[in-house]
Amino acid sequence: MISFSAARIVHMTIGIAAGLVVSALAAAPVVAAHPMATGGLTSQPIGHYDFCKANPAECSIRPGNLAPATMTDALWRKLTSVTAKVNAAVKPMSDLDTYGKDEVWAYPDKGVGDCEDYVLEKRRELNRMGMSLADLLITVLRKPDGEGHAVLTVRTDKGDYLLDNLTDKVRQWDETDYIFLKRQAIDNTGRWVSIRDAQPLLVGAVQ
Repeated sequence: MISFSAARIVHMTIGIAAGLVVSALAAAPVVAAHPMATGGLTSQPIGHYDFCKANPAECSIRPGNLAPATMTDALWRKLTSVTAKVNAAVKPMSDLDTYGKDEVWAYPDKGVGDCEDYVLEKRRELNRMGMSLADLLITVLRKPDGEGHAVLTVRTDKGDYLLDNLTDKVRQWDETDYIFLKRQAIDNTGRWVSIRDAQPLLVGAVQ
């Protein structure tokens, strides 16, 4: 039988270990910065073009500070919590089922939406929390099966991270097997730029 003193030591040890695990999950990743390499201006996705016609004020913003966000434990917690919150709150539903047509980008205010709608909501929430729109970029890509997809790219001084409705895990962009095509320009919310070297570095990584 474990003595009272020994039991207390065991419980304290377990508690400390659990606390360290939680702290590790909440802590910002310590990695070398590896941002996406972007090219010149490119065509605007048709869904975003229509979104801008309906919301012109949102597509003419020119952020003043173009420096990437500083990655901190607090920012990491924001990214992970917003990802999990929005992914849980929005039920996946195609634009055809919701609106009767394809490629409608809209805020999922009715609790349903497809990938672009998740992106818009995460972008809106993080911007309300004080993040610059220069660091919250709608990004379009292709999944390994060739299907089009959209995620939110968050620019930081520790690299570019993806907020994805297909997983609650916040990952660096090159930790996926996505083929990246284009994203919003950092200096104008209505413009888009190409992504150079579209094939990510880590091909075949587990999603």
